Amino acid sequence: MARAGAVVGLLLAAAAFGSCFLGGVPTQPPRAPTTPNHVDSLGAAPAQSESQSYSWAAPLLSFGAALGVIFGLVAAQPAKAITAEQFSQLTYAQVRGSGLANRCPTVESNGTEVPVKAGSKLINVCFEPKSFAVEIDTDNGKEFATTKLTTRQTYTLAFIEGNLDPNPITFKEQDGMDFAATTVKLPDGEYVPFLFTVKELVAKGEGSSFKPGFTWGGEFSVPSYRTGGFLDPKARGMNLGYDQAVALPAMQADGKSGQEDIFKETNKVFDVGRGAIEMEVNKVNQELGEIGGVFVSKQPSDTDMGAKEPKTVLLKGIFYGKVVNA
Repeated sequence: MARAGAVVGLLLAAAAFGSCFLGGVPTQPPRAPTTPNHVDSLGAAPAQSESQSYSWAAPLLSFGAALGVIFGLVAAQPAKAITAEQFSQLTYAQVRGSGLANRCPTVESNGTEVPVKAGSKLINVCFEPKSFAVEIDTDNGKEFATTKLTTRQTYTLAFIEGNLDPNPITFKEQDGMDFAATTVKLPDGEYVPFLFTVKELVAKGEGSSFKPGFTWGGEFSVPSYRTGGFLDPKARGMNLGYDQAVALPAMQADGKSGQEDIFKETNKVFDVGRGAIEMEVNKVNQELGEIGGVFVSKQPSDTDMGAKEPKTVLLKGIFYGKVVNA
């Protein structure tokens, strides 16, 4: 109640001040402005002539301007990344709807390196893509086209963990939220679904400690975007549904006109592709064992369970992890 009263008081004060500023003292005619009338910038009527009297609309316009200022100040802003320690102090109600659940923690620089010892683990690993590009055919050959993300804020990988060995530093991914179904839209309107993932990642880098400038990377598996229980629009699936949904003569006819495509659409398979990722550390917190940096990942898109050729997806973003020594 106190906060609401303060806001109302601020609005009334702004309106009263704006009334005097826009209309002047009511008992005197307004002076001709020497600069462009700022009411015009708000979309109001143009400045009135010097012979016209004080306008009753001035307080209303001032009140509207005050409302615009207030709403501009209190409007929701995009979620900004916070540290893992700050995030751990938030409740579910505070995180829900804020966008923070889709953000990787940031690292406050402290110290020069984070050593890795035998038996260490890398936990709470997070990958947050910032850009998505898809390789397409153009007049100049194959090029990566910038895309529009159509998936809601559920595309970040988080809570990934695995063993970490030194000399050379080797990380083997074992568990966590290591995949996220994502869809992007090409400039020509085509939708490209893919499974953003780092499953079974084995990343290596020379050295025995993480420090700014340290680079490492490796390959990972890319499971099928859809699983065996999926049914296509004709109720065909790998484990469920119809075996085929086209006329038998078309399947058995001689020649190759369309038969190969029909077979691929009917013969559903669980494709597993391969992807690669490169990472560079740019921040470390020696006291907390935290590392953060940027990554570039390349992986195949969805094949519609073997019915079409995959496209190459290029992702760039940030990552976070915490080293825990045994």
